[in-house]
Amino acid sequence: MRKKIVAGNWKMNMELSEGVAFATAINSYFKDHPLKDKEVILCTPFIHLGTVSSLLTVKGLTAGAQNCNDHKSGAFTGEISAVMIRSTGAASVIIGHSERRSYYGEDDTLLAAKTVEALRNGLRVIFCCGEVLPEREKNNHFEVVRRQLDKGLFTLPVEEFRKCVIAYEPVWAIGTGVTATPNQAQEMHHFIRDIIKNQYGPDVASDTTILYGGSCKASNAAELFANPDVDGGLIGGASLAKDEFCSIVNAL
Repeated sequence: MRKKIVAGNWKMNMELSEGVAFATAINSYFKDHPLKDKEVILCTPFIHLGTVSSLLTVKGLTAGAQNCNDHKSGAFTGEISAVMIRSTGAASVIIGHSERRSYYGEDDTLLAAKTVEALRNGLRVIFCCGEVLPEREKNNHFEVVRRQLDKGLFTLPVEEFRKCVIAYEPVWAIGTGVTATPNQAQEMHHFIRDIIKNQYGPDVASDTTILYGGSCKASNAAELFANPDVDGGLIGGASLAKDEFCSIVNAL
């Protein structure tokens, strides 16, 4: 059975003392409210990872990174490798977030290389895909997502693909306050599961966790998560407020 996951993406927010206080509060909350069959991942800025990882003591609650380099080591000033991330105790990494694609020009080839390097070093990959508004308006959204998965993930052998989580993020709904309707989310998640089935077979498709990311908040989480192919969320802004974030987890 596929895993139910809520991943909080802090992006470039919270200095270290704030992140420590927040992670401590989240850990305390889920100590009193066991996650049972759910997982929660706090994807923090790099400088937080070691400290936050050590603070998360509740079963099912782990830290993750927001990006990694595609090399193991070397003269890449300012970059962080997957092996460095793993050494902090973090267990996951987000790859291909729309902000990395758009602001930093990360293409499918680079993201495929990052994915391989992350998996090689024992990290679970949360691989993001999704269309921008003009692509949605031109009815190209399925084609865009298929291309991103074909080039970024579907080159993996099945045993490596099984270590990945997919996050569908309609880019037009990130940070805009606009959310894909539950029907739109289900439609794309079902499409993604269908192309996984074609690539790797029905058992792998059934086991693959697909998250929704795009202005998911406490007020709409339950409705989004009620869809049969939505297995949780990749949460941005709403992951920075403890009560809001915990409410989203509880909605799963």
